[in-house]
Amino acid sequence: MKILVINGPNLNLLGEREPNIYGSDTLSSINEELREKAEKMGYETEFFQSNSEGALIDALHNSRLDCAGVILNAGAYTHYSYAIRDAIAAIKIPVVEVHLSNVNSRDEFRKTSVIAPVCAGSIAGFGKYSYHIALDALDYRFSEGRK
Repeated sequence: MKILVINGPNLNLLGEREPNIYGSDTLSSINEELREKAEKMGYETEFFQSNSEGALIDALHNSRLDCAGVILNAGAYTHYSYAIRDAIAAIKIPVVEVHLSNVNSRDEFRKTSVIAPVCAGSIAGFGKYSYHIALDALDYRFSEGRK
């Protein structure tokens, strides 16, 4: 089974962008750790990053064809992109919303997620381990579905 990991705007700058909030790990190092973990769990991973809303929507649409689930850090789009929300609702595979920082302890606008209602779940505040927790959550969901 394949899991797509999608990262949105500005996440390509991890490691240099506000390390006091987002940590010092780069996106490629986070992806590599997650790939290794997923492989040990028996999953194939694919990684995608874009600063463009349309490209993220296209990636979500395409995931329905060959992926069992998606881990999505939509970045700032989380808070206002109804187009991404609609794409998640349309694909009918589980999507786990992920954030490195605890969005609820930051700016007021970050406390609202328009995508959360159509996601399988949301994980925030654990740095790069938010992605690992999301992978564990998808694995749990898949194993529950096999019973």
